[in-house]
Amino acid sequence: MTEQHNPVPWYRIAFTKRWLSYLLLTALFAGACVALSTWQFARRDEARQEIDRVLANYNAQPIALTDALPVPDGFNENDKWIPVVVKGKYLVDDQLVVRSRPREQVAGVEVLTPLKTDDGSIFIVDRGWLPANEDPEEPYILPEPPTGDVTVIARLKASEPSIPGRGMSDGQVATIELPLIQEVLGSPTYTGAYGLLESETPAPVESAPLPALKPSLDEGAHLSYALQWIMFGILAFIGLGWAVRNELRIRNSETEEGKAKLAAQAKKRASKPSEEDIEDAILDGR
Repeated sequence: MTEQHNPVPWYRIAFTKRWLSYLLLTALFAGACVALSTWQFARRDEARQEIDRVLANYNAQPIALTDALPVPDGFNENDKWIPVVVKGKYLVDDQLVVRSRPREQVAGVEVLTPLKTDDGSIFIVDRGWLPANEDPEEPYILPEPPTGDVTVIARLKASEPSIPGRGMSDGQVATIELPLIQEVLGSPTYTGAYGLLESETPAPVESAPLPALKPSLDEGAHLSYALQWIMFGILAFIGLGWAVRNELRIRNSETEEGKAKLAAQAKKRASKPSEEDIEDAILDGR
């Protein structure tokens, strides 16, 4: 085997088929990191938009339902959390229960009570949360809402999407899918949005379900996750560069020049006194 005399240039290693394949894999990994980082930034933007809506709308003065929802099947997402005032009569016999609504790690349900407004249309009011029955087959005993004419203040939320394979059964629904609820009720219903109960006048005789929790103003850890993915992508290229440099060092150590350099370094280390020699010299000088 012929011994190499000159050091190997870096590009003779970096541009080989093997290392180019490593570069491709590193680029693919870094691209995935960029995509995940972009997704986290988008999630953060959504969270900040939701916080802005809460701050702008949650404590606003209530407005008439017809002003907030001039079209029953329409809803502007920027109007989420706006309080509305609506008058009518609760349809007690048509109440529904929304399954699988945990609250602070406790299984529960939400109570939907249709409110027939003065113009004959129906507005769905989420009156609050109840703990789930121990026996899922047992029917729920729902607190009675106020009877007769009632004035409700509720905060708007958009209709929820359907869950494939999970519909309505025995007065229970899997999600607040307003078009489905309209079919069940068989009457014109607001299908763009429903209301989270804030207050009702007169007050109910029985204890009402627990009111909805105020939405969080925490944007979450999306920013830190996004920055972490960026760092992972950068570290991948740093690791690849270190690997190339390490192989270059090993290859060049096999050349005559490399061997001479290693020998010089070894001689230099040998010429330096060790810690034991220094300690012995100090002791001898006492």
